[in-house]
Amino acid sequence: MSEEKSAASGVTVYSTSSCPWCVKAKEYLSSLNVAFQAVDVGVDREAAKEVVQKTRQRGVPVVKIGERYIVGFDQDAIKSALKEEALI
Repeated sequence: MSEEKSAASGVTVYSTSSCPWCVKAKEYLSSLNVAFQAVDVGVDREAAKEVVQKTRQRGVPVVKIGERYIVGFDQDAIKSALKEEALI
């Protein structure tokens, strides 16, 4: 899965390089053959501000599917949102 194909799928994972749950979220999406864009909020401060504004949370991972933000690695919520967006 190429992480650069996010425009087509509408899935973005906001994460940091030291977050084990972020790795699990990305692995889960890959296991479902869902392309996503990975954004490291430890480096991209503007993205970090945007996620905090949208979710009122500072934790990662945040998985954006369509217009829905899922804070934390919540497999059921991710799968449900992917189905709603007809991505799986």
